[in-house]
Amino acid sequence: MTQPVERMPRCHALVPCAGVGARSGADGPKQYVPLAGRAMVAHTLAALAAVPRLTATLVVLSAEDDLFEAAVPWFGRAPNREWLARCGGASRAATVANGLQVLAERGAQPDDWVLVHDAARCLVQPAWVDRLIDACLGDEVGGLLALPVADTLKQADAQGRVAATVDRSAKWAAQTPQMFRIGLLRQALAAIGDAPTDEAGAIEALGLQPRLVVGDAANFKVTWPGDFTLAERLLNTL
Repeated sequence: MTQPVERMPRCHALVPCAGVGARSGADGPKQYVPLAGRAMVAHTLAALAAVPRLTATLVVLSAEDDLFEAAVPWFGRAPNREWLARCGGASRAATVANGLQVLAERGAQPDDWVLVHDAARCLVQPAWVDRLIDACLGDEVGGLLALPVADTLKQADAQGRVAATVDRSAKWAAQTPQMFRIGLLRQALAAIGDAPTDEAGAIEALGLQPRLVVGDAANFKVTWPGDFTLAERLLNTL
């Protein structure tokens, strides 16, 4: 009698791309600001496209987005691997939750993995994504790229003065991608709502402990006006 072939969980990438980047100082959504010859998000998606173990990448836009296709004209030419959905929510958590629903509708299973990655982390490298996959495929919870905090941390008061110096030992700065089972992450986001600012926070709220996987200092999130200059300088060296 032929034994059934065990199904191997697949890896999907999900890129929430529905924000406006209010802190960046850009005239429009920061993910479309040109850097080193193409839109910021185009760099992000090109890196993810170079990771063979990603079955597909889903980009989640706001319903009103009319800029993506012009900014990333090549995305979608591989219809089995490049998916687009205009179902962004009012928060990052809502956008991710809506994207997970789309993945399920496209056949992703609860035990499949999803790697959620910020559109504004445009310097991500395929090798870093592979490092995360290698570390998490056999993990019961999943994990995220992150870096141990090197700087001295200060806590501010309401007047913008130092209220305290915070112990930085055992503290890490979270990055993305963040990799979890689709079913587990859907459960976590449904339980906690819009509160978490990253997926790991939602998983932690279930009492679980995501694995910290060493990232890279270049994998920063373009957030403030000065970040654009730095990101472009680094992109021009790749």
